[in-house]
Amino acid sequence: MVEPASGAGPADAAGDAAEALDRPLPEGVRRRVVALVSDAFGALTVADLPAQLRQYARFTPTRRAKFAGNAMAAAVETDPVFRSRVAEKLREAQADLAGALESGAPPAAADPLDVAAAAFVLRPAGWVKLVAAAGEEAQRADAERVGEETRRELERLREELEHVRELQRTGGEQVRVELEAARKEAESLQRRLRSALSDVKRGEAALRKVTAEIDGIRGEAATRVAAAESESRRLRSRLAEVETSLETSRRATREGRSIEDMRLRLLLDTVLDAAQGLRRELALPPVNTRPADTVDAVEPGRMTPKDIAARALSETDPALLDQLLALPQAHLVVDGYNVTKTGYPTMPLEKQRLRLLGGLSMLAAQTGAEMTCVFDGAELAAPVLLAPPRGVRVLFSKAGVTADELIRQLVRAEPPGRPVVVVSTDREVADGVAKAGARPVTSALLLKRLSRVS
Repeated sequence: MVEPASGAGPADAAGDAAEALDRPLPEGVRRRVVALVSDAFGALTVADLPAQLRQYARFTPTRRAKFAGNAMAAAVETDPVFRSRVAEKLREAQADLAGALESGAPPAAADPLDVAAAAFVLRPAGWVKLVAAAGEEAQRADAERVGEETRRELERLREELEHVRELQRTGGEQVRVELEAARKEAESLQRRLRSALSDVKRGEAALRKVTAEIDGIRGEAATRVAAAESESRRLRSRLAEVETSLETSRRATREGRSIEDMRLRLLLDTVLDAAQGLRRELALPPVNTRPADTVDAVEPGRMTPKDIAARALSETDPALLDQLLALPQAHLVVDGYNVTKTGYPTMPLEKQRLRLLGGLSMLAAQTGAEMTCVFDGAELAAPVLLAPPRGVRVLFSKAGVTADELIRQLVRAEPPGRPVVVVSTDREVADGVAKAGARPVTSALLLKRLSRVS
């Protein structure tokens, strides 16, 4: 059991029991009580402190009052032992004030709040009245202060109102003048705005006209650029052809041969095969030449692509292609993609090539004719991995050279008189090879003949 501190006896306990506040401490008194407890706090040991306040033992008085104010006020109110210890420290620190309060004669010059706070801690006889009186005095002082501040504020507002009224009286005319000037300025700005809007509309119309002219010029320039690029490609193709021919000629010269010799030998083979075929058809015995053989006359059975074209066969009759390929040393040149995109356009390009080359291989085996299939290789990103079938030559055009131009090169490379058949639906290709002496046929004709092969 904790013994009460010196100066706190049965009389204090009896006084506490006899007197009690019937209302909360005034805020000003409460702050002074917390300050007194915080000052006495540091002179007490940890064992002298209530359990709830021991955690604040090492705090400074300012931090202790800030963070433990409510806890200290509650401890002073509810713990008589702790309050008596704080009262003992207060008697030591403020002996005159404590003695005056305990004798029942508080000093008149002291601050009412300090007197009430000390009375709340010391609990002398009549301490409740001292606290209540201090609270009333504090409230009265606050009211007087608020009233004085209100009076000064009211006076200030009256002065400002009078000043505003004076300004209103003296500035009314000036405001009217400024308002009239602002109205005139607004009218001037509106006129200028309408003029600016009109200028903007004219500028937009002019801009639209210039934009249309620029678009027209751009379109014309694009057309001219496209035409120039097309002509450039044609010239590059022709240059590549000339360079190729020159290189071929040089290579043939280095090897001891010439292009003309090769063409003459091929023509000679064609004539010999034609003569042998004619001999077989006429069943001529192997005899020496007779004088009658020198007479100029038409020999029966000798036919050319023009003779076959004059016969009564439809351009879409597969028999026409059979007759053309039956000519001696016939050479069939096929525009590959023109045929595949006519016959089976929905298939991938790789499968289109394989299907066409398979059919040409079987046709070559049946007819014995030379066959060359040409594909457009201008857009190839890499070489095509393709094994040409037996009896069919497969060619891809170089970069910058179209398949049509490669076909015309192949026709021009043949000697005059050799039967050359070109398969293409492209009218430009057909007309070009016809002028060079080849016989053009449509892709549909070849497709019909290949369907019969398969």
